[in-house]
Amino acid sequence: MSPGTEGPLAEYRKRRDFERTPEPAGDGGRDPGPNGGRFVVQEHHARSLHWDLRLERDGALASWAVPKGLPLHPKEDRLAVRTEDHPIEYLDFEGEIPPGEYGSGQMKIWDRGTFDTEKWRPDEVIVVLNGGRLSGRYVLFRTSGRNWMVHRMDPPDDPGREPMPAFVAPMLASSAATPPPDEGWGFEIKWDGIRAIVNVDGGRARLLSRNGRDVTATYPELRGLGPALGSLPAVLDGEIVSFDDGRPSFERLQRRMNLDGRKVGTRVVRETPVALVLFDLLWLDGHSLLGIPYAERRRLLERLGLDGPAWQTPGSYAESGPLMEATREQGLEGIVAKRLDSAYEPGGRSRNWVKVKPFWTGDLVVAGWLEGSGTRAGTLGALIVATYDEDGTLRNRGRVGTGFRDADLALLQRLLADVERGTSPLAGSPESGAHWVDPVYVASVRFAELTNAGVLRAASFRGLRPDVEPAAATSARLDAESRSG
Repeated sequence: MSPGTEGPLAEYRKRRDFERTPEPAGDGGRDPGPNGGRFVVQEHHARSLHWDLRLERDGALASWAVPKGLPLHPKEDRLAVRTEDHPIEYLDFEGEIPPGEYGSGQMKIWDRGTFDTEKWRPDEVIVVLNGGRLSGRYVLFRTSGRNWMVHRMDPPDDPGREPMPAFVAPMLASSAATPPPDEGWGFEIKWDGIRAIVNVDGGRARLLSRNGRDVTATYPELRGLGPALGSLPAVLDGEIVSFDDGRPSFERLQRRMNLDGRKVGTRVVRETPVALVLFDLLWLDGHSLLGIPYAERRRLLERLGLDGPAWQTPGSYAESGPLMEATREQGLEGIVAKRLDSAYEPGGRSRNWVKVKPFWTGDLVVAGWLEGSGTRAGTLGALIVATYDEDGTLRNRGRVGTGFRDADLALLQRLLADVERGTSPLAGSPESGAHWVDPVYVASVRFAELTNAGVLRAASFRGLRPDVEPAAATSARLDAESRSG
């Protein structure tokens, strides 16, 4: 099984400088045991987090790097890359491999024990592991070159264990003018950002927008959440936020949320950093938490201790008064009240979660634009925004003429020029002098109130919403949210 040609440890020794690395040189410091004896799994925080499976064989340790760890369920096959054989002494190795050395990074023992061999061929190995954390029958089989797959052959140790869901649609809050009574409710700050469902599996975090779009590449600084959880798989709910002087700024977040992930480099991350604010835990280590009470989900979330360089877990509070006052003083978006005994309702807008704002925000379809005057003559002066009625007609909600930065105006002018049309998409009499566009873009708008005529008053542009479909901007929702309480 050795990849080398000059003894089982030739390649291992060739790659390492034993005057610099604390790794064992393999000089016989530990006696080899019988075939089918001992194994170790090491968690290796190298350039990318992975787990190293090492099985004792012919006086050395046959080794595979498993990027996401060994599967615990037979429905999950995982990649395993065959690496050089390691010395028997590696069964006990933990430590820091210095920068610049092969495999640099922290190495720690994740599990170890014994195994029984059922089959050992150059392209297929079947073993039964008996460890402190791992037990079960596994097959490793070669697919091409050094690439193998590892498959669990027997049922999981935990009969109730289920594979991680691909996506959980986020639960949405209803609106109210005032918070509910404190008893039986928990209260959180409402963060002014974009919603994210985070799947963490095998030390890798995958971020999904509220409509299921993968946005991981757009926010590379949030990937560190994966190694922070290590081998513990989880699905979390939260909000991606960009802070400006300590306060969430949706306008600042615009610089990131509309970028192609391939264009997000070190400079972008440095100039416009983001943070992931976590507030719910939906699935953990093979078990759905959707049906258990919010108070218990919060307790489990806080036990994870997820507070790092670009992620945090703010608290939930028993009283709404002080929190509401703080949001007013600091100009925050508001609070969310959550029933302590409530289950998580994926994709639903529920009265068990209630958002209370000192002002209103809404997602509205861009139907057209009007030219400005003065220094903005001939360019965009105001957007014409709308929502959909139940019968599918697009209803005019008025104009949004403030809140634009120069970068917003340039982006809108470019995007809207590509979707210009000759006729109004709105029901009713069109405004004169308007440039009409196909209703494909959604704007986030802040406003003071919705008038009796259904028009926004004192509306201000906050940014485009790539995570919201135009069909989601409905009249019924805007009316209900802005008039509730």
